[in-house]
Amino acid sequence: MPTKSPAMSSKRKRTKKSERKKGGKMPIAATVDRHDLYQRAVQCVESEIDFVDETYEQIRGKKAAFLREDFAGTANTACEWIGRRKTNTAVAVDLDLPTLDWGRENNIGKLDEEAQQRIELKNENVLTVKTDKPDIVLAMNFSYFIFEQRDLLRSYFKAIHKTLADDGVFFLDCYGGYESFKVMKEDREVSDEITYVWEQADYNPIDGHMVCHISFKFSDGSKMRRAFTYEWRLWTLPEIQELLNEAGFSKVTIYWEGTDEDTDEGDGEFEPATKADPDPAWVAYIAAEK
Repeated sequence: MPTKSPAMSSKRKRTKKSERKKGGKMPIAATVDRHDLYQRAVQCVESEIDFVDETYEQIRGKKAAFLREDFAGTANTACEWIGRRKTNTAVAVDLDLPTLDWGRENNIGKLDEEAQQRIELKNENVLTVKTDKPDIVLAMNFSYFIFEQRDLLRSYFKAIHKTLADDGVFFLDCYGGYESFKVMKEDREVSDEITYVWEQADYNPIDGHMVCHISFKFSDGSKMRRAFTYEWRLWTLPEIQELLNEAGFSKVTIYWEGTDEDTDEGDGEFEPATKADPDPAWVAYIAAEK
């Protein structure tokens, strides 16, 4: 089961009177924000930026400065980048204006005035947006899976190749494993109050189309059902590598997560790999060099 997925925006519904608990106390589900839940349950921007920052330096022998976050949602990752060094700048791109506005208020709004001047939000399509040439472009949380046709995904990769600086690196993530093709649900505890629910609701083996949902359950019994829904293609690593090469990238490297010997779970350390075990569920990073 993937531990992260792209943020999709939808307006919070008002809680009906019938949903209120006896005694006038509101259920937890009615008092929390779905974007905040997503950031807490799905994203780990600290470790993500650790990886791309360190990996870019290993590849290029210098620090990156300008980062572009595609499918940025609330721009949480871009804000983490801005906080790392005063020389860092970022642009966050997303089609959904309400989600960007939420990020402007709740993430960018927490930065000091100087830092806020170093990040820009663009409510545009990642296929056509124009920006200065970034050192790093990110397409994380499997967001590019929304491009379900080879030609369309290749077009996106070509657009990134064109926009990157001459020594730029494009970072993506991917998930898979034989469980990723199953219709299933899996719970993961976020805190004593919150449980994250990943649902793989439908998969078509003929065209690879998949429907997934994220829901949340709370300690008082209330639920936020299908807070986020994704319809995308479950791309495989060989396909992604082929399309990146076809788009003109000079080198594509897969970074595979190591295994903790005590728990037999992922240890959070990602290293270059050309061969891996057929795990039931995995998440990998991809670095594509211009």
